[in-house]
Amino acid sequence: MKAAIDARFADEVEFLKALVRVPSDNPPGDTAAHAEEAAVRLEALGFKVERHPVPEPFVKQYGMKSVTNLIVREVFGDGSGPVIALNAHGDVVPPGDGWTTDPYGGAEIDGAIYGRGVAVSKSDFATYAFALLALRDHAEGLNGTLELHLTYDEEAGGFVGPKWLLEQGLTKPDLAISAGFSYAITNAHNGCLHLEIVVRGRQAHAAMPATGVDALEAATPILAALYEERKRLTEKTSAQIGIGSPQITVGLISGGINTNVVPDRVTMRVDRRLIPEENGQQVEDELIRLVEAAAPKLAGLEVECRRIMLAEPLRPIEGVEKLISAIQRHAPGLLGVDAVKATGVPLYTDARHYSEAGIPTILYGAGPRSILEANAHSADEHLQLSDLRAATEIVALSLRDLLSGN
Repeated sequence: MKAAIDARFADEVEFLKALVRVPSDNPPGDTAAHAEEAAVRLEALGFKVERHPVPEPFVKQYGMKSVTNLIVREVFGDGSGPVIALNAHGDVVPPGDGWTTDPYGGAEIDGAIYGRGVAVSKSDFATYAFALLALRDHAEGLNGTLELHLTYDEEAGGFVGPKWLLEQGLTKPDLAISAGFSYAITNAHNGCLHLEIVVRGRQAHAAMPATGVDALEAATPILAALYEERKRLTEKTSAQIGIGSPQITVGLISGGINTNVVPDRVTMRVDRRLIPEENGQQVEDELIRLVEAAAPKLAGLEVECRRIMLAEPLRPIEGVEKLISAIQRHAPGLLGVDAVKATGVPLYTDARHYSEAGIPTILYGAGPRSILEANAHSADEHLQLSDLRAATEIVALSLRDLLSGN
């Protein structure tokens, strides 16, 4: 297995560089071209690739322009063993400022590849595909099916990526491994609620403010209540290692007409992070009650709360232990560390859609010791080639164990 991966490693590196060089920023979320590039390159490796374009109305509903999800299926033995999905996403956040290299250049510098998405998570297009190639070369004693799920809306919530594939009945895996970003195995992560709060008043001349209803003034006690809630949430801590406390942030505020006009409308966008012990609908209901209670009771004032997105947390379910133990059997030795732990992370991913469907799911793939070391979602995002090679071997060996019944 190791020899098979080593023999193709130069090809794996070039495969990853090629994917980095095709922009797939989300927003704006026009990702079909990247999917086609990935599909063509996978076909050149000998895979049969299913292209599943998502209908435009669903894509636009989630603020994107085009999505084509890819599935590769490889059957071993008589196929009666487990079906294991390997999911990585090809959409990435825009590069932003501060880069010292071309974010779409795929430059190799001092043993690392630089570029937007190289760590999160185009790297695992390569990890999973080349692990699958190694398994195909050494298929003796294996029984089951491996599926690559290469999806394109993780940055928008995964609703037209993994969730769409599952709901359309295009896949029914027994186990799932989703793209990773560190040496650790992720078995839990936060959820997220995005809530829009619209405060509507009535405009008036600034020389006579009493003749209007000042939406900004009315929004002030709502903001104060939200920041008091932030303090209160620090008193609650998840029992899951690595998660911490729930968080709340007012990330966007807009409103007003002009300097000399009483504001008639103020809009706020709130980000509320859920810990695994919380229920998304309950958190949303509580937050709306908090906003409504804080809003002044004034004639002519309206306050509306509207859900933008709700992503439930990833919670460990029965069956994840076999995935964790398979990774832990091989990872420490190949990474040169004493142990690789299962832990939670205080962010959210589209891996949760598999877990919500009752599929035991973890996150694991190519990455440095920590997500911060890779500059993921930051300037000069990069991935060490040694970590790419190690992850490919770990995933291949772990999948071999799972498909051989070990």
